Amino acid sequence: MIVAIDGPAGTGKGTVSKLIAQRMNFTYIDTGAMYRCITLKMIRNNIEITELGKIQELLNNTSIDFENAFDDEGNYFQKVFLDGEDVTEEIRTPKVNERVSPYSNEPIIRSHLVKMQKEYASSKDIIMEGRDITTVVFPDAEVKIYLDATPEERANRRYKELVAKGVETTYEETLEAINKRDYNDRTKPVGALKIAEGATIVDTTTLTIEEVYESLRKIILEHGYIEP
Repeated sequence: MIVAIDGPAGTGKGTVSKLIAQRMNFTYIDTGAMYRCITLKMIRNNIEITELGKIQELLNNTSIDFENAFDDEGNYFQKVFLDGEDVTEEIRTPKVNERVSPYSNEPIIRSHLVKMQKEYASSKDIIMEGRDITTVVFPDAEVKIYLDATPEERANRRYKELVAKGVETTYEETLEAINKRDYNDRTKPVGALKIAEGATIVDTTTLTIEEVYESLRKIILEHGYIEP
């Protein structure tokens, strides 16, 4: 089974996807992390978005891998490896946040990563979240979900995450970044964020992550998935 989840930044897509992977035995594929990996590598190599030849060469020589892990308190999370290097934390920093949306607009990058995403899903029950999973990558997924929340609540969540990681920022700066990200995601020439036909909308503004999980678990079970 393929569970595809779309929605703007800060709606809880990544967190709830990890819970479903952990508790319902799905393989979680973080597509946003894949775009962040490419963005980070381009930053490191001083490659501009207009240098298509260099981008293609970079893509051809890039590996992205995921590894299930647990923290000291037993909580599940997923490590992300770029060319064998653990970049789980670095791909979530402001320098990557500022560039990932326009970089992910580039058709060469999108085409390459969509191919990788389809390969991941060829032989497993997967849960995949991003911006165009229900519309472009897996439009025929058995389960299509669109998570949403107000910009203010999403900014509040992201701000708390950044502060907890020691990143110096303000709520106002985070809200501005969220609004800018929303605009970029919804106006992309390819793979723009939108609600897919047949998708179930779940508003997470006032929900705890456990309530979001239970909502999605019910939807998945209603589509015929049998828990292990």
